Amino acid sequence: MAPHLLLVLRILFFLTGVSGTQSVSTVSHVSVKQGGSITIPCLYNQRYRNNVKCWCRGYNWFGCSTVVCTDHPKTSGKTSISDDINQRVFTVTMTSLSPSDTDYYWCIVERKSKADDGGRLQISVTPGTPELYVDQQQMTGVVGGSVTVLCYYSSQGSSGRWCRMGGPCVAVEHYVALDGTCVKLVQEESRTTNGYVLMVTMSGLMMENTGWYWCEKGDLQMPVHITVNQPTTTQSTTTNQNNGGTDEMQQEKNQRLERMFFYLLKAGSALLFLLCTIIAVVKIRENRHQDDTKDALTPESCFWRNLPTVCTKYFSPERNNNTLSVQNIMNESLQ
Repeated sequence: MAPHLLLVLRILFFLTGVSGTQSVSTVSHVSVKQGGSITIPCLYNQRYRNNVKCWCRGYNWFGCSTVVCTDHPKTSGKTSISDDINQRVFTVTMTSLSPSDTDYYWCIVERKSKADDGGRLQISVTPGTPELYVDQQQMTGVVGGSVTVLCYYSSQGSSGRWCRMGGPCVAVEHYVALDGTCVKLVQEESRTTNGYVLMVTMSGLMMENTGWYWCEKGDLQMPVHITVNQPTTTQSTTTNQNNGGTDEMQQEKNQRLERMFFYLLKAGSALLFLLCTIIAVVKIRENRHQDDTKDALTPESCFWRNLPTVCTKYFSPERNNNTLSVQNIMNESLQ
């Protein structure tokens, strides 16, 4: 579209007050640390799938300066743009941000012979800790699993919210269903940042939950993209995109533990077998000793064995009432 015609259409759009926020939506205000990066999602209507999308800088639409578009080289300096027509979202990524990048920007969809459609947002670059930020803007989970997003902010103030782009929001201390997934928000103090943290947990993930969300605190938002994949044998329930090596390390650790357990099991079995063998040998020896003791001929047993049969009725072991003891009889027989 010719620059002068584009300007005329933007002025026409501004003067007529036609609002494009119903067809193109984005966050309203983000805070970013100096030297960091930010990815801004811009959601558009289904009918704009094949339209050119642009990123424009400036407070007013009709006077903004186009930075990058999808029909031109998609990278200009430290700004890049990409379009996902399936999700109906085009994203703009700005890297190595400096305070001079603080300004208003527009997500714009060009429309032939009509005023362009778009939505405005503000980007604030601060040398210190941003007022609202997350560790990762890209999170992944698996179907049936859960994912937890931590949103940090400096002051408590109003309660935070978790919103789906183009959808509903969930408030703090609520446990509700968002697009069929259970969402729990907990707000508490953070000892590590000396501020506060909003912990968002989404459980029972489904493929339909893939998309853009944002943490909201006051007039600030921080967009987060969640990707839900089918579960695999090597993928954990909840992972960050940047910890791909963690699963491999955990798998290797588990293999080492399995090998160690296998060797310990074999050693334990060998020791148990040796112990059983020793006990069996000792038991056999004790039994043999008892048998030898029973078979040994004591003087008393010899006496009763050599006693004539006819005498047994007078002198027998059962006759304990005899006046003469067995020992006395033996002594007399030896005299």
